[in-house]
This record gives sequence, structure tokens and C-alpha cells, in this order.
Amino acid sequence: MTSKLDRRKKYTRMVLKNSLMKILKDKAISSVTVKELCELADINRSTFYSHYSDQYELLYKIEEEIIEDMLVTLNKYEFPVEEEALQMTEKMLEYIAENRDICQTLLSENGDTSFQNRVMNIAHRFTVKNWLTANKQKSDISEYVGIFVVSGCINVIKCWLENDLDKSPKELANIIIKITNKGILSF
Repeated sequence: MTSKLDRRKKYTRMVLKNSLMKILKDKAISSVTVKELCELADINRSTFYSHYSDQYELLYKIEEEIIEDMLVTLNKYEFPVEEEALQMTEKMLEYIAENRDICQTLLSENGDTSFQNRVMNIAHRFTVKNWLTANKQKSDISEYVGIFVVSGCINVIKCWLENDLDKSPKELANIIIKITNKGILSF
């Protein structure tokens, strides 16, 4: 009986997540209603509320799953310091490509900006910090350099998603690292 309940819970949560992702393709989270979610998911409101307090909690849980999965994926890799920024950027881009639909939706203007900030923190942790260390950038402005680089990378990734992944993760990683290392004039 317990496994049947667990399967039902998993199914309900999956349907709600899919429904929210579908709605977020067209409208902002602030415009989404629980009623609308329940209608699309074909569940009643009491079922929704037995799992989540509101649409924001559901969105947060979806974001958390992606963040945790991304961290697990990136933590699998050890690269030499001089190669780490490029390799980690490529692995991050591979992950985003594999989870394209959900990442594109969560990074869109209809998603929650806190997700973008959490992705930026991961990018900073796995790539920029090591790049700064490898390039001996320990000045009092390195925090600003890191924020500048990661913000630009997020927007490049959003553009890449909008352009239907017109470059491979490896090609885009090379572009990002080239801009980061040598600046825009290197093109």
C-alpha cells in the first residue's frame, strides 16, 4: 500500500511540475494561479495543497532539484587548475543542454530571479573562483570581476538557449573562456 501511495505522490508531483513548466513558457510565476495549475494537471486543489503551499513553493522545489542535480553532476569532476574553468564550464553547459527545456524556462523572464542568482553562485564556485586564483587575481576587485563574468555568462547561456543551442557546449565554453581570459577584443 505504501509503494502505491509513493507512486501516486510521485505522479502528482510530476504532473504539477510539468504543468507549471508549461504555464511558465507563456506567463510569469506571479500571474500563475493554483486553480490554473490544478486544471492543467487535472487534480483538485486539496491535492495540490497536500503537496505545496502555493505555486511559489512548487517552483522553488523544481529549482532546488535542478540545483542539487547540477551540483551532483559538477562534483563528479576533478580537473587540473589550469584547465578547470574551461572543463567545468563545458560540463555545466552540457548539463544545461541535457536539461534544456526546464533550464530555458527557469532562466526566462517568467521564472524566478532567485534561480538565476543560485545558478550564478554555482558558476562562480566552480569556475570563476578557480580562474581568479589561477590568474592570480586576488585584488579587492576580484569579487566584482567574478560577478561581471558570471552575469555575462548567464546572459550568454540564455542567448544560446534561445538560439536553439547553435553551438556545442565545447564551442560555447571556449568562447566564454576566451572572453573571460582575453576580453572582447580577442575576437
